[in-house]
Amino acid sequence: MPSIKYTILFGIMLLSQICLSQTTDELMLYRQDFKSISANNTVTITSYEKNESHFVYVGGFGGLDVFSLNKEGQLTPVSTHELYKKEGPARGMVADNINGTDFLFVANKHGDAIETFKILDDGSLEQVSLTLDTEETYLGTAITLQVVHMEQASYLFIGGLEETPGLSSFKIEDDGKLTHVQSMPDNEKIHTDGIIGMFTHKIKGKTYLYTGGFQDNGVSSFRVDEDGRFKNINNISDNTTDRYLTGAYPVTGVELGGNYYVIVGHRHHKYYDRAGSFIKNKDFVYHGDAVSVFKINKKGALVLHFTLKDDDGTKLSGQTRIEIVSVTDNEAVLAVGTRDDASIQLCKLDENGILSPINYLETGFSIYYGLRSHTIGEDNFLIAGSNRFDLHKVAAYKVAPGIDRSERVLRHIVNLKYKEEATEAELDDAVETFLNLKDEIPGIANIEWGINDSTEGASKGFTHSFILTFNDEHAREVYLFHKAHLDLVKKVGPIIADVLVMDYWTKAN
Repeated sequence: MPSIKYTILFGIMLLSQICLSQTTDELMLYRQDFKSISANNTVTITSYEKNESHFVYVGGFGGLDVFSLNKEGQLTPVSTHELYKKEGPARGMVADNINGTDFLFVANKHGDAIETFKILDDGSLEQVSLTLDTEETYLGTAITLQVVHMEQASYLFIGGLEETPGLSSFKIEDDGKLTHVQSMPDNEKIHTDGIIGMFTHKIKGKTYLYTGGFQDNGVSSFRVDEDGRFKNINNISDNTTDRYLTGAYPVTGVELGGNYYVIVGHRHHKYYDRAGSFIKNKDFVYHGDAVSVFKINKKGALVLHFTLKDDDGTKLSGQTRIEIVSVTDNEAVLAVGTRDDASIQLCKLDENGILSPINYLETGFSIYYGLRSHTIGEDNFLIAGSNRFDLHKVAAYKVAPGIDRSERVLRHIVNLKYKEEATEAELDDAVETFLNLKDEIPGIANIEWGINDSTEGASKGFTHSFILTFNDEHAREVYLFHKAHLDLVKKVGPIIADVLVMDYWTKAN
């Protein structure tokens, strides 16, 4: 018969697991900050910790923006850097330490090059190497990078797209320069045409690399040797039943309970005209959206294990990035960024490889590979950007237990002080434009406004107040980044002397 001590210990362990599961199921995203970027859109985001400081790297067309990230999730601009030929976008980025030196590697998609930057103490960058495409390296339209550390050296794996599809391996020298090791051109067997996602597992001393093929609709497994060379293990193509790999896009992985999993999302090809598009495998079938979970067998090969299908309660349409937010002994929290749904969906993967949805946040902008998970202390953050050319923003979110908003609404108060030279006609036009937002942004439940009538002398020159009501966090995000709101800011901005914004939650009437 079990001892009392054992029974109590078992009870505590069981209770802690139940509480952990309950906490995980309540997780939600809360925006902490957003900042403007110099590039005209956000394509890729990565982050890095150096000397206990945390930095975010945002890449778009033409350049890179560097921000510091504090423990409250606030972003502070550090520097901007021009890309080779002022091209881009910075389609793939990864930061890592190579023999004591911190580097940022950037895939310059239309520059057909890999740029290596040294990360300085303040997070800013200094270019140390430029690796151009050749006939044997398949770096043209480079889009995805993955650092693989072996015992004696580290290697940078690079995926290409369109004219030069394939997989390449380069040794990373101590000074950040790249030495070509091996390139494998895409063929009808492997899925390396448009490698937009890569992930590495190390299992019992062996290293395996997994790739997704966006244009050839499948995933592939590779064994990586100590010298950086690699060979194909197995390949899995899309089908019309249980695999959702049409336009395989994000690829990530995790170890749970001694099991190794690879999680694959897809951004299907329904956007493209079959006859005229660059999609290699034009005989594809759109059969819905889902996230596929693969289990790794003893040979390092992928085996389809579980599929989480999109439905009315999830936001999984057009997945472009999947990030691991946190991992415990028996479960992992994942974030799925979507282009079509313009959302971030949180999911939970248990040790049995079963993926289930938690909560989601409608961000108000489509996410196009620009999503990054970052941890500071015990706090988990997500940094997101959009491919929208009218937005020019990067946003930081905290992943935390959900706050009960039942029977409550959100008031968004905007107080405006106009410039003295603003005419009456301009003020009337500004008011009308603001009120018209309710017809253009469906998440706005109500708008009311008024002109200051206080005689206390404490209004500090603010004359116009607008109060917007939202029913949930989603509506506020959609409003904030909606084109109609951005157009309003652009139109009214020249006559605004100051603005004061406050939000609060209150009981619904």
